[in-house]
Amino acid sequence: MYLCLCKGITDSDVREAGQAGIVMPGQLKARFGLKDAGCCGRCSKDIQEFVQIATSAHRAPSPNSVRS
Repeated sequence: MYLCLCKGITDSDVREAGQAGIVMPGQLKARFGLKDAGCCGRCSKDIQEFVQIATSAHRAPSPNSVRS
């Protein structure tokens, strides 16, 4: 699902960022360029949705992780 049409950012992109430890609003804005020219700014205002998706992915075990 697209979260930002201006930048073409999907929920999968945000999950990948979360798995890499990028979970804070400022980190997510910087990672995806949400305040750059050419972006309407809606995503920056709705950053909490990005944070929720990223933090849930950060806490979830990676599907490629080895379980013992």
